[in-house]
Amino acid sequence: MQTKTINWQGSIIQYKIVGDGKPVILLHGFGEDSTVWEPQISFLQNNFRLIIPDLPGTGNSQFVPDADIEIYAAIVKAMLDIELQKDASTGEIFETVCFLGHSMGGYICLAFAEKHPQYLNSFGLLHSSAFADSEEKKQVRKKAIEFINSKGANSFIKTSLLGLFSSDFADKRPEIIESFIQKGLSFSNAALVQYYEAMIARPDRISVLKNFPHPILFIIGEHDPAVPLESSLKQCYLPQQSHVTILSNSAHMGMWEETEKLNQQLSTFLLQL
Repeated sequence: MQTKTINWQGSIIQYKIVGDGKPVILLHGFGEDSTVWEPQISFLQNNFRLIIPDLPGTGNSQFVPDADIEIYAAIVKAMLDIELQKDASTGEIFETVCFLGHSMGGYICLAFAEKHPQYLNSFGLLHSSAFADSEEKKQVRKKAIEFINSKGANSFIKTSLLGLFSSDFADKRPEIIESFIQKGLSFSNAALVQYYEAMIARPDRISVLKNFPHPILFIIGEHDPAVPLESSLKQCYLPQQSHVTILSNSAHMGMWEETEKLNQQLSTFLLQL
């Protein structure tokens, strides 16, 4: 495993490189860091070169003031400009990548695909959506911001993470949830508020699904409270090439709730590219 950094306007952003083969970027979501992908890294690293960032304000990556979804996507592009193969004479990138984004990572993936589709041979939305927030969803996020500002990031992480897992998983694997809570305690109020504000402000990107010419993978949790099944299914019919997996025993964290099934689906999808 290699640990690398880029400097984004004075902030140091960290990412890891693991494995060999076709490049795949794994981008975590809100309230997580890159370790959310641990079950997938160990499974995929023998066949793929994994690029695994910590978003600004997460893990070992420094906070970037005034960032939004588009800036997060631009930061990912800066990493890929370093990691993807280039023409020696022109410097033009000729290698393409599959971008897999979980939750907020999926929103960033869509922003990236909208602006830089030439970098992608495919992408995947794991427990994520191309729809903009509804007014109801925006109000929920704004209430969360109020909670963070009044009670603090630590209190928010402790109260919110449990709801992202199915009740069955929570009962059987409480130590996993506790590990996520402990990692989440490093978040600052400013980072969590910025993520929420970025998600509220993001536009509808259904057109990206309709216009993207390569395969798109959808991983859906049947019991996902954050990205409900019915809403998720509405976007699956839009791409030219759509691959859909429903995790029947998962809420929002299928990477851990149904690791074996998810890993097999990811491997099948990636190997056909």
